[in-house]
Amino acid sequence: MIRVGVFGLGTIGRQICRAVEAGIPGVSLAGGTGRDRAKAEAFLASLPSKPPLFSQEELIQASDLVIESATQAALQELAPKVLGAGKDLMVLSCGGLLGRQDWVELAEKNRCRILVPSGAIAGLDGVKGARVGAITSVSMESRKPPRGWAGAPCIVEKRINLDSITTETLIFEGPATEACKAFPANVNVLAALSLAGIGPDLTTIKIFAVPGLARNTHRITVEGEFGRLQIQVENVPSENPRTGKLSYLSAIALLRELGSTLRVGT
Repeated sequence: MIRVGVFGLGTIGRQICRAVEAGIPGVSLAGGTGRDRAKAEAFLASLPSKPPLFSQEELIQASDLVIESATQAALQELAPKVLGAGKDLMVLSCGGLLGRQDWVELAEKNRCRILVPSGAIAGLDGVKGARVGAITSVSMESRKPPRGWAGAPCIVEKRINLDSITTETLIFEGPATEACKAFPANVNVLAALSLAGIGPDLTTIKIFAVPGLARNTHRITVEGEFGRLQIQVENVPSENPRTGKLSYLSAIALLRELGSTLRVGT
């Protein structure tokens, strides 16, 4: 039985906890950690097994696998501690993994793993297959309603008035290395794509704010010796407009893979 600890009990973390409690073969919920102690305790108490609220250190000690569902900033502190303890780490704020080869080496040294779900996009199996050959380009376009980009450093620094946008507007264009800093809570899909493919420096993105858009939309184009791959995903937003439901569904699917005797896909 894999004991899972959930670090971050926001939209994604709560859904993961509920799924584990509902039953995933070979997986149990050790406990959780939340920024708002009162809300976190109330949520955990509502679950059937009433798992405990832990400190960060207690969560790591009690878990075989720690799931980060918080922020890139929280990941910077969490990852070295989890991997240093020889525990597996599932990362949802995967933009925080870019440039952290030291974490990969730490995981290798302590014989543990860093797991990254597909998140709110599809087709990473095809990208990984194409990477075995030669990939010449990977590009992505992301579209969300204007408020879906609210609070991002790029929006704040450039003083972009999202409420004044009335037509589809390009608000950012550049490589994944820059985009993941400019929109750390919004483009984890891009980070996952770059890690699966040709890296963050060569993976490019255009970000659009689209008034009235009902679904967060991501369009990916990959070209290489295999041919051309195009993928478009239109995600229904969760209770958090920045997060598509597929984000937590893919994390739950990865947990199911851990205990499965049949694995389909790369």
